[in-house]
Amino acid sequence: MTCDCNPGQMKLKKKEIADFSKWLFQIGEGKLSEPNDGFADIQVPPELLITDYTDPIVSIVNSTYPDFIENYQSNDYLKRVTKDYYSSNTIDRSEIHDTNVIDILTPEFLSSLTTSGLPNHLIRLKVGTPVMLMRNIDQPEGLCNGTRVMITKMGNHVIEAKIMAGKCCGTLVYIPRMDMSPSQSPWPFKLKRRQFPIIVSYAMAINKSQGQSLDTVGLYLPRDVFTHGQIYVALSRVTTKQGINILVYDEIGMLKSTTTNVVYKEVFHNI
Repeated sequence: MTCDCNPGQMKLKKKEIADFSKWLFQIGEGKLSEPNDGFADIQVPPELLITDYTDPIVSIVNSTYPDFIENYQSNDYLKRVTKDYYSSNTIDRSEIHDTNVIDILTPEFLSSLTTSGLPNHLIRLKVGTPVMLMRNIDQPEGLCNGTRVMITKMGNHVIEAKIMAGKCCGTLVYIPRMDMSPSQSPWPFKLKRRQFPIIVSYAMAINKSQGQSLDTVGLYLPRDVFTHGQIYVALSRVTTKQGINILVYDEIGMLKSTTTNVVYKEVFHNI
């Protein structure tokens, strides 16, 4: 087997990877803009800045990438037929002591409820839409909470999808509807929602992206990070600076070239 790689190009590529790794370690250890014992602003290299969204997108929390962008604007880019999936909602009557409450909890009201860990009442999909699983379905086959898949076929009761990353990348899988309830209900009753255990995932939260290796990532920061190591986690999803692009806004929505890095150095004292 022959290799057409130019030795000079290979040496340059290795240096770029080494420089990028060194920069990442400096961010992770809080050595940029020292002294950094908590919050410090770091300069984003100009070549990493972008002025538009990139796919896939990593952001601070799910709420910073609005539902209307995920479900409508991004989907409209895919010129394919849309299919809407509506949930069926009930309440656990065993936990209701006042039967009069049941009359108040109408189907329309239950459908309007949203909370963390529960899919939306309405999920709008097209072939090619990337989604993320919200439950463990079949771990040996790669269907775990947080797995990103791409829709390939849409049935009434089952969705066919292709795993997008990991050891099972490219595998076709089938996702059924499931009965789900939030682990900690924010309401004085237990909601049971029958729906596909997925969320449209053109973007994912930084914390949710942990452990994933990606070729390209767009880091969307409409506001500063707020916990230790978040910037490092986001940037280390790729191995080269060519694979990361960063979009940073200030408090009034203007583009800027710096962002906050949160590092508490006492975390490293006993390592």
